[in-house]
Amino acid sequence: MSIVVTGATGQLGRLVVDALLATPATTERIVAVVRDKEKAADLAERGVELRIADYDRPETLADAFEAGDRVLLISGSEVGRRVAQHAAVIDAAKAAGVARLAYTGVLGGDDADFELAAEHKETERLILASGLPYTFLRNGWYSENYTANLAPVLAHGAVVSNAGEGRIASASRADYAAAAAAVLTGPAGEHLNEVYELSGDTAWSFAEYAAEVAARSGREVTYTPVSAEAHLEILTGAGLPRPFAEILVDVDRAAEHGALALRTGDLTRLIGRPTTPVGVSIQEALDASS
Repeated sequence: MSIVVTGATGQLGRLVVDALLATPATTERIVAVVRDKEKAADLAERGVELRIADYDRPETLADAFEAGDRVLLISGSEVGRRVAQHAAVIDAAKAAGVARLAYTGVLGGDDADFELAAEHKETERLILASGLPYTFLRNGWYSENYTANLAPVLAHGAVVSNAGEGRIASASRADYAAAAAAVLTGPAGEHLNEVYELSGDTAWSFAEYAAEVAARSGREVTYTPVSAEAHLEILTGAGLPRPFAEILVDVDRAAEHGALALRTGDLTRLIGRPTTPVGVSIQEALDASS
């Protein structure tokens, strides 16, 4: 039996592999399913087995899994194509007879009221229909979704959003990776057919986020709330493709309505410690850019 991580060279996938390698109780083989062997060379050097497969080429997935594997399906990044991609993985996992399929979905599941959640909802339905033992890891927002964008924030001295006074219970990508590793390495029956709503311990507002950036950078940064229409114009004017800009505006709308503020404590329980405060993620981003 192996622990298999798909999308293992992505930002989340690499952190999951790191967490697995750092888990003392892990005795199973750790397998990375990747499209590009060269990009995964460093993982192979650390003793990770590589299996080459592509979500867009179902025939390559036939050898990606073996009977008894515990598999983590990390959702694809290509919005609009993910249902077909995920379906190919689910079909291959079922044909192989894997012991469990864990999936990184989105906070709120069927109740998530933003467009980005649609493909996650459909993927969960496909997994349930497959009859495979499952674990749904419904990830909330990554703090890095915001801290990766600090350069323009500091340049303009403003955090711009159409979220109003909405709050976001974000956590670091490493927190979510640690939760996935805990599920994959737990006792055989633990976490089986369970749904976890994963989010940070504290929900912050954009005004609080701006104040935290200001305090840690020593620069003047304020929160500028705008309408959805104005935000879309700002994003497209900055060069973002309109479909991507529309997704960001829709996510902010969901935040305004409280969809990203859900705090269940599931993430803290799985990782056995408090989640990483957004201020720490801000500081890490500032340090990395200095």
